[in-house]
Amino acid sequence: MMRTLEEKLNGLRNSLFNRNVKIMIMGLGSVGLYLLDYLLSLKDGRMEICVAGRSREKMVSDVNIVKIASLIRDQNRAEVKIISGVDFEDVDSMAECLRDEQPDIIVNSSRAYSGLKYGSISWSKVRAYGIWAPLAIKYTRTIMEAYERAGCGGIVINTSYSDAVIPWLKSAGKPYPDFGSGNINHLIPRIKLAVAKTYGLMDYWNIDITYATSHFHDVVISKEGQTEGVSQLIDIRHEGKKLEPDMDKIFEGCKIPMPVDGKRNMMNASSNVEIIQGILAAAREGRRVKLHCPGAFGQIGGYPVIIDGRGEGIKTYIDEAHFAMADMCRKNRESIYLDGIENVEKGKLYYTDELIEKCRKAFGITLMKQVEYDGIEEAAQFLIHQVIEKNI
Repeated sequence: MMRTLEEKLNGLRNSLFNRNVKIMIMGLGSVGLYLLDYLLSLKDGRMEICVAGRSREKMVSDVNIVKIASLIRDQNRAEVKIISGVDFEDVDSMAECLRDEQPDIIVNSSRAYSGLKYGSISWSKVRAYGIWAPLAIKYTRTIMEAYERAGCGGIVINTSYSDAVIPWLKSAGKPYPDFGSGNINHLIPRIKLAVAKTYGLMDYWNIDITYATSHFHDVVISKEGQTEGVSQLIDIRHEGKKLEPDMDKIFEGCKIPMPVDGKRNMMNASSNVEIIQGILAAAREGRRVKLHCPGAFGQIGGYPVIIDGRGEGIKTYIDEAHFAMADMCRKNRESIYLDGIENVEKGKLYYTDELIEKCRKAFGITLMKQVEYDGIEEAAQFLIHQVIEKNI
């Protein structure tokens, strides 16, 4: 039986007194490479990093450039180990890797179709990202199956569309990642900068945001500076004082030009670092931290999450200080519906009728109404062959 997040965190706290923390990065694409760079930049001598992937030659080359660059900045204090020959299509290969290494924290940065931002195909044509959920879950499912088979007890962070992927796994009764990175997390700093500009605040890092929304609103607010007419659950404070700005203007100010290539993954890698730092702050230092995570505790959408290490045992929960859980769930479902996902339950993901019709017009395909858990691979291959390969 999979241990709870609190059990994992408390086990980590109790074991870190006399050893280093071991972090495994699964997949050394652009997210994994940025993540390795940022972790080495922490100058943490109590950290060991394993990078796992297929090609040793590529990984050695990539790890070397990050290590040398970090040493130039006098930051590299962590040991880095390369584990090659790990096939993300093969459960046995990954289970052997996890069994041998027994990492404390695992970051899944692998992608089923690498080198492509799926949104570059879908957003302009169907204005929804949910179509790609079967591709997002493809390797996450395999990694979690390997995790269970290996008897691994590490904390798992998922980087790909966790708004739906984590609840999909949980609803199927399968082991699922403890944290999702990115998505809602990418919108928070944009909001802080817009609020700081509105109020003339220089210390924008001291602006405290509490927010619940799904991937769709991260995208539409970031790209277009508007909410598609959906009111948002957001609380904004500075030095404890509640701020109530004109949110239409704040969201308009969140429309910040960004690259659309792999450089965008600086944000996702940073989200992973924030979660890792939050875990270590609670486990090592007994601190309380707030994160914003998609798929938190297997819930659809994105939520404010507390890791509280101040007591005898670390506590983790969705922050309901400002909003009721029922309201956050409702808002997330409103948001993710616009991303093309009607529901996730009992191991099935349901697309909206609107997305099915948009895909018929945009791509000339008949998208299935529901994707069974056992049909994930078939759905992923359908999307690769009928949508990606015909539109790149």
